[in-house]
Amino acid sequence: MSADTVARDLVRTFPFPFAGDTYRYSTNLEPARQSVQTPAGRWGDAVVHIDSGYAAELAERRAILSSDPSRMQVLPHMRPAAWDAMLTLMQELTLAYPDTMRLDREAGTFLWTNRRRGIEQRFVYGDPSTLPQEPLAFIGDQVQEDIVLLDQREGQLFVDAGLVSFASNWSFGFDLGMSFIEIHGPVPRVHDTGVIARAQKFLMRLQPDAPYRRTNWSLSVGRRLDLSTETYPDWGPERGRVLSVDDATFGAEVHLRVEVQHLVRLPESGCVMFLIRTYLLPLEAVAEVEPWRDRLAAVLAELPEDMADYKGFLAYRDRAVDWLAARKSEAP
Repeated sequence: MSADTVARDLVRTFPFPFAGDTYRYSTNLEPARQSVQTPAGRWGDAVVHIDSGYAAELAERRAILSSDPSRMQVLPHMRPAAWDAMLTLMQELTLAYPDTMRLDREAGTFLWTNRRRGIEQRFVYGDPSTLPQEPLAFIGDQVQEDIVLLDQREGQLFVDAGLVSFASNWSFGFDLGMSFIEIHGPVPRVHDTGVIARAQKFLMRLQPDAPYRRTNWSLSVGRRLDLSTETYPDWGPERGRVLSVDDATFGAEVHLRVEVQHLVRLPESGCVMFLIRTYLLPLEAVAEVEPWRDRLAAVLAELPEDMADYKGFLAYRDRAVDWLAARKSEAP
């Protein structure tokens, strides 16, 4: 996808993640629903975000779930939390998109309307016979976010349910049932700095009426959302191949991949809902926004080798820096 064919709204609402010229892991949490102005537009008004990729991304999710149903799993004790998550997401969609989304309560039943998908569904909360799918699957087919549900017990958080089709170099099926601390075991530097322990303590104090968010980022090759470890044979070799392409192809194929992660305490179950919305912008589109181009080049050049390796782009990091620097020298 060239810069000329990237939909304008994908640039306008892109959540560029860097506030400075260096990057280190941090909790970087902030209250949700606060608009962030960027040189290209703004992002962050709502907990859920629909853009021009809505239909295509939902179709991609359906295809992934069809080939690998394990991408959605709910441990038995988390079924109430799945209903809680569905209803909470419906409320967030109604808040963000009142012209096309609506949740009404009528005499013990709910009526959910999603005009974008042509859905009008009446259901009884907690009664699976009143939905065409399990609640997490039903709402997961209407939001672009991946959904992870964390149970809080024994002084820890555990990943015990979710629908994750667009993982970035991890496996939801492998992580299911693991603690928050265990899942972050392989991440370099975070344990020495105490970032993960602090993050867990913060999440365990989260209140239902006060969602938070953070960003995460990497580089990836191609406009591929599913970078799960299960599909590594399909995308892993691309990291080496991109070194041999010409400059125009490199700029079109290498993407800045940003996750906006929302953290929401579910009001009924008390579980924590972790939403992951993935955005992709090719370097050629990033380079057209001058402050983004220069800052990304600085961040990549300074990033420690172990972090670039963990994020999966060490092999082509130097070329990305050189490519961005060349665009700067070409600028009038």
